[in-house]
Amino acid sequence: MKTPSLKTAAAIIFAAASASAAAEADVSYINATEMTDVPRHHKDLETMEFNFTQHLKQLSEQLPAGQVLKVAFLDIDLAGDVFPRVPVRDIRVTKGQADWPRMHLRYSIEQDGKAIRSGEAKLSDPNYQMGVNTYQQDLYGYEKQMLDKWFRKEILPPKR
Repeated sequence: MKTPSLKTAAAIIFAAASASAAAEADVSYINATEMTDVPRHHKDLETMEFNFTQHLKQLSEQLPAGQVLKVAFLDIDLAGDVFPRVPVRDIRVTKGQADWPRMHLRYSIEQDGKAIRSGEAKLSDPNYQMGVNTYQQDLYGYEKQMLDKWFRKEILPPKR
């Protein structure tokens, strides 16, 4: 077996240190099955949670190294209305009327185990079908776009 060179070993150590110092996200869902409008089928609910968790993890990569974004979803009302298709699976239809996405969440940004900022946010986007949506083909595109706006406005540090 060949021993790694000093340069290779240093690069591995640096990469590991960088990864541990990078910003991250910790996302939870409080009583998800009791929320206003989430998928009824457990696999669809898991998919929704996975999508939002991954999205917030991607957004948190924009935070300064060492910071942790903690988000607890308290309520979710997805865009559109659900119409039963079969007993277990539903189809979601968006009309652009009184069916806009809403989210209620609690958040904090921590550094070195201490909260540097925290709060609660009630997000909603009554004009969710207006303008350009960068997640046009995404199942939760309207909600992700709403989370993006909130993140840019409330979470990202101001640019100097």
